[in-house]
Amino acid sequence: MKQAHPLVTRDEEQELALKLFVVLSRAHSAVARITEADIARHGFSPGEFAILEALYHRGPLLLGEVQRKILVASGGVTYLVDRLVAQGLVERQDCPNDRRARFAALTPRGEALLASIFPAHAEAVERAAAGLSPEEKRKAIALLRKLGLAAAE
Repeated sequence: MKQAHPLVTRDEEQELALKLFVVLSRAHSAVARITEADIARHGFSPGEFAILEALYHRGPLLLGEVQRKILVASGGVTYLVDRLVAQGLVERQDCPNDRRARFAALTPRGEALLASIFPAHAEAVERAAAGLSPEEKRKAIALLRKLGLAAAE
């Protein structure tokens, strides 16, 4: 564990960490409510939409890459991709270099759907983050990235 800052006692450091956790959790919950409501109005779960969004912005991805991008278990990705395939929005493609690997890619129908709904979704996310100025958003991104990387070590 990291040492407390020299001017902060161990108890103060712990109290600050707990307060940060609560504030971060509440902020995430508030933003998630807004974005999940936007996603739900299109009939998608957050996981399904995360896959569609990743494929829309990054193009075809190996299923393992999809899993890492959206942070769900491998079985969960398979299930979600199966649901999107059944809806005609995603297709599986063979990997030319590895017969065991499969890509997920948007179908033309999936591409058209995302092109039509993503701009409004981006506006919903923008509204959810409107409480911060652009400079505050940049600082929050940097600080949260630093926190996440340190926590992952």
